[in-house]
Amino acid sequence: MKALYDSKSKTIDDRGLKNLFTEKEKYKTWLLFESALAEAQAEYGLIPKKAAQEIKEAAKLENLDLEEMDRIYKEIGHGFVPFLKVLVKACPSDSGKYVHYGITTQNIQQSSQLYILKKAHTIFMRLIGEILENLSILASDNKHTVMPGRTHGRHAIPITYGYKVSAWISEFISCQQRMAEAEKRVFQVMMGGAVGTFSSMPEIGINVQNRVAALVGMYPMTVPSRNINTHKLEYMSNLALLANCCHKIAEEVYSTTLEEIAEVSEGFSKGTVGSSTMPHKINPKLAKGIIANAQKLYSLPGTGMYSAARPYEGDSSSYMLFEGLLEESMELMTEILIRCEELTRTLTVHKERMLHNAKRNKGLDNSEYVMMKLAEKLGKDQAHSLMYEIAMKTAAEGQEFYDNLRENEPIRANFTDKEIKHMIEPGNYIGLAAHIAEKEAERAKETAEKIRENYSN
Repeated sequence: MKALYDSKSKTIDDRGLKNLFTEKEKYKTWLLFESALAEAQAEYGLIPKKAAQEIKEAAKLENLDLEEMDRIYKEIGHGFVPFLKVLVKACPSDSGKYVHYGITTQNIQQSSQLYILKKAHTIFMRLIGEILENLSILASDNKHTVMPGRTHGRHAIPITYGYKVSAWISEFISCQQRMAEAEKRVFQVMMGGAVGTFSSMPEIGINVQNRVAALVGMYPMTVPSRNINTHKLEYMSNLALLANCCHKIAEEVYSTTLEEIAEVSEGFSKGTVGSSTMPHKINPKLAKGIIANAQKLYSLPGTGMYSAARPYEGDSSSYMLFEGLLEESMELMTEILIRCEELTRTLTVHKERMLHNAKRNKGLDNSEYVMMKLAEKLGKDQAHSLMYEIAMKTAAEGQEFYDNLRENEPIRANFTDKEIKHMIEPGNYIGLAAHIAEKEAERAKETAEKIRENYSN
């Protein structure tokens, strides 16, 4: 188990993803590719059609003697040959001699792992769609929910929570687009033989590879070199960027659930225990799992970079590493996405608390608004200097911002008390926050619908 799990992992629907990481699924996929290879080779006359049909009928997990495979594995110390031996034994008559004809171990193993990755990718994309639907609702429902905008960990000027969510939507859509655009480069079948030159079947090798790709719903590798790993790096990098989007949401939730801020809270199930020692504890369980798994995932593409640069036409240390990196990436991404979907679906937004926090500085967060209004009369530079002086006095002496504004002669000469109160009300200075939130909510909804259409199977 390579992802970081906790008790929450046991209660979340993984959408069938974890089943893809089992030995059983791996063997089933190896059988799929051996069968597809035989079928393609028979179509181009390299092996008898009858043999291909018998291989296809034999290539079922229930026909393999897994105990015998394990015994052979211990005896000869090769990771794939024992599988081939029991598959050959499961084939009737002479058809077994055409199993794995003219290719090498890595052709089946790499193609198979990318096939499993493709199946996981489909579910990942559906989860992105579900998260976008959740974010669409959050943005729409909270497009007018006023809260403090924060920069450098301090109050800036007011925003709405819907606007904050719109930034998450924008990044999620970009991640979805990158992942979709990479499919043709990542999910490739490699059937070029020992060094990728189709030496054992030069006349038909490219056609066979193309046909195998078509049979399994993947793309053929233009140069089927075992030394090419950048497509795997690209996918892991895309997963890291997606994880970063989830991580950002989780960090925001993690910090704003603090009692001192209390602007949002995770969905809470009655009976959940937060601590073995502190009865009052209610911890952000979804967020912490996203944060931990995302941080681990970030390291994987960098590790792969070193191995992708290994020399020559093949290197088992590189195969071993990339097999582990891809598997770990899928497991980590699973835990991140299923948690993020539940978090965005069940998140509780405390609107009153957000407004309360926006008013904590008693209008000081709107100093820019007052300055811009004053600039219309005095010019920007003079207005900025004047407002800076008042803002610093307010902060240093703990006085009321409103009172300091009223006492200032240039401001009093240009604005009524009612106008001053209007200018320092947080909800009156949110710019296009609500408009952007509404626009991104709609875009998230539309993108989710397209994802549903494109990844229905």
